[in-house]
Amino acid sequence: DTAVPADTTICGYTNLGIAQVDSSLNVREQPDTNSDIVGKMQNDAGCEILEDDGEWLKIESGQVTGYVKAEYIITGEAAVAKAQEVMKTIATVTTQTLNVRAEMNTDCTKLALMPEGEELEVLNQYDGWVEVDLDGDVGYASTDYVEISQQLPKAQTMTELKYGQGVSDTRVSLVAYATQFVGNPYVWGGTSLTEGADCSGFVQQIYKQYGYVLPRTAEDQSQFGTKIAVEDAQPGDLIFYAKEGHVYHVVMYAGDGKTIEAASTKEGIVQKTVNTNNAVWATRILDDNYTVAGGGIGTVNA
Repeated sequence: DTAVPADTTICGYTNLGIAQVDSSLNVREQPDTNSDIVGKMQNDAGCEILEDDGEWLKIESGQVTGYVKAEYIITGEAAVAKAQEVMKTIATVTTQTLNVRAEMNTDCTKLALMPEGEELEVLNQYDGWVEVDLDGDVGYASTDYVEISQQLPKAQTMTELKYGQGVSDTRVSLVAYATQFVGNPYVWGGTSLTEGADCSGFVQQIYKQYGYVLPRTAEDQSQFGTKIAVEDAQPGDLIFYAKEGHVYHVVMYAGDGKTIEAASTKEGIVQKTVNTNNAVWATRILDDNYTVAGGGIGTVNA
């Protein structure tokens, strides 16, 4: 008799594989150790096995599709057993913007706004509400606007690894858009991304492409948006430099201590590092729930 293969359908995977590594497992574009890395799987991350040539597996995990060394992936009944051990209950946001609240009612404090598709670990489930983890804190979300499922960790794309988990696509897009103008000239009073701009003209025109109207000068821009500490800046936020109480320069934070800025006539538009000696504060203008194609912010629920 021909043996019937074990059913490995679990957590949405029909041919489950789970990474077993000390740190992380490279996912490559091609089945070759010299091929470009397209993502990484942490230990216990799940994947769908698409192809198996013995040495390499073609897998799909989260937003990553590529090849991993088969020796670091457990499959079959062993994978199912490991999944039962490590999977978590996840609430996935199904509305454009979700309020996570301090208590299980709609009259209490809002702790966070979560965009559609955001995944939150569920700590407890109640009638009409779920208790979720907010980076170590506890919040509550209405079950009307989330989908509950059992999930395994997923691979991270190189973008997620570069900018950090939770950095919105809008922020990544804005920084990528700004980066393409590196090398163009600095022109005092200028507002052209190609022919020349000064520091405030540069960030004003970048934000204009995303539907935001910023003041013209760095000093006025420093009072626009939500003021935050420099160390709390995320990619796309603006950081301001001052001397003797006067704001004289603005840069766009690009993540990992880096900036994109119209620096000077000599340097032009460049990538640099944050000048921590003169940086006084940052401002947050981006709404991570803003959708460029949709023309604005959608309905906030619960």
